[in-house]
Amino acid sequence: MRRWERCRSRARDLGMSTAEYAIGTVAAAAFAGILYKVVTMDAVKTALLGVVQQALRLGE
Repeated sequence: MRRWERCRSRARDLGMSTAEYAIGTVAAAAFAGILYKVVTMDAVKTALLGVVQQALRLGE
């Protein structure tokens, strides 16, 4: 029975704290900003547009 109690007491420590949520949110926002900058570059825009146009042509 003690083994089960130890497992249950450790389970309370699982999950993120408020500080970890804040750091995760900031990291996700930073990654989204970088991804937005990369995707809106002219070369990347042109490449993505070409991929989408080719995919639409294959559907005809």
